[in-house]
Amino acid sequence: MPKFAANLGFLFADVPFPARFARAAAAGFSAVETLFPYDYAACDIAQWLRAANLELVLFNLAPGDWAGGERGLACLPDRRSEFAESVEQALDYALALGCRRLHCLSGLRPAADEALLEETYIANLRYAADRLASIGATLMIEPINSRIDMPGYWLDDVDKAFRLQKAIGRSNLEVQYDIYHAVVMGDDPLRRLADHIVRIGHVQIADSPGRHEPGSGKIDFPALFELLERLGYSGWVGCEYRPTGLTENGLGWLPASARRRLPAA
Repeated sequence: MPKFAANLGFLFADVPFPARFARAAAAGFSAVETLFPYDYAACDIAQWLRAANLELVLFNLAPGDWAGGERGLACLPDRRSEFAESVEQALDYALALGCRRLHCLSGLRPAADEALLEETYIANLRYAADRLASIGATLMIEPINSRIDMPGYWLDDVDKAFRLQKAIGRSNLEVQYDIYHAVVMGDDPLRRLADHIVRIGHVQIADSPGRHEPGSGKIDFPALFELLERLGYSGWVGCEYRPTGLTENGLGWLPASARRRLPAA
């Protein structure tokens, strides 16, 4: 059975971020992922992880001005120095938090020549992968749908992600495959996983349509989990969905065998 990590940017959102760690542990998760940890001191996050006995398995490089609509810097030709700064910031957090998988958002497509955007992206990702290699960390790239969730997102095609992974040519760069985004983009997750599992370093899930918990839409998650097990996938499956109600009330899909057993009170 795959290992599941609670995404604290989506799950348990009815309480402040620091309180979500304990809630995740109480719900049976042994690991978490998050979007951007930078609003909090790394030492504080480390304490919340220790107190809940959780592992942090993924977070993102800073995306630029998220509140202002920015969605990453990697493809933006005029932001290369800022991108490099974001890599160093992420390295500091990764070291402090023991996290060895970091996702890099591509950014929204600017009014520039496509060849220049790709050249910038490849150069930035090579730089980031090389810096992360210095601490034994892996850089993730994720195709995200631009139809519904992130209009204008540059890396919005699964085949493009695999092509760029090859062009970047770094052994510590892997594809982050989000089942929800893949379905929205018209991809076949079962076929894609079967064909490319060795190039995928992290999987995320949400049902479609709606981006809610598994079982709320049309995706066959039992078949998906069985396939991941059969393929020998040893990475984490991040639960990056919007609960339709209280997070705990929507965890009926989570197999009992995948839940952490908590000590008796």
